[in-house]
Amino acid sequence: MRQPLRAARAGSLPPMELRQVRRDDAEAVRAIYNREVTESTVTFDLVARTLDEQLQWIDEHRGAHPAVVAVDGSGRVLGFASLSPYRSRPAYRTTVEDSVYVARDARGGGVGRLLLEAVVELAADHGFHAVMARVVGSHEASIRLHRSCGFELVGVEREVGRKFGRWLDVALMQLLLGDPGSHPRPPLIP
Repeated sequence: MRQPLRAARAGSLPPMELRQVRRDDAEAVRAIYNREVTESTVTFDLVARTLDEQLQWIDEHRGAHPAVVAVDGSGRVLGFASLSPYRSRPAYRTTVEDSVYVARDARGGGVGRLLLEAVVELAADHGFHAVMARVVGSHEASIRLHRSCGFELVGVEREVGRKFGRWLDVALMQLLLGDPGSHPRPPLIP
């Protein structure tokens, strides 16, 4: 992964660094995540993480399933992204799922894109074949972000989640890594 990185659009963000998440980032990552748990539907978690749970999450995101943070010049964590196993059965081991979260006051300037590009690069470096994104169906900004990085919508899971008294759909998006011509794609069945 390249370090340090600058924002893709000149003038939209100050210089920042993308790096592997560390245990001393736990409180900042937890604050970003827990706000989404308690105030939005972008995560299906219903209970805020404790500091111990966040530290465990950081420890689990090493090696082939890393997490990265975007840090500004003052050391403030602006957002984080991670790769996780897609499913537990062995045949899925070449597929990962991404997650991207950006502090609300840092959105719209390219932080999410830099984070997503970084974890996609890490997925390729670790030899994964496919990256999946499961995005709550009404989260258009995340859907646009994933599309801008080459992800395709491959399905919608209808009313699979319930939060704040609402049924929620999940858009399933996919990016195949490597040479696009080497992945024959059958047509989706309507």
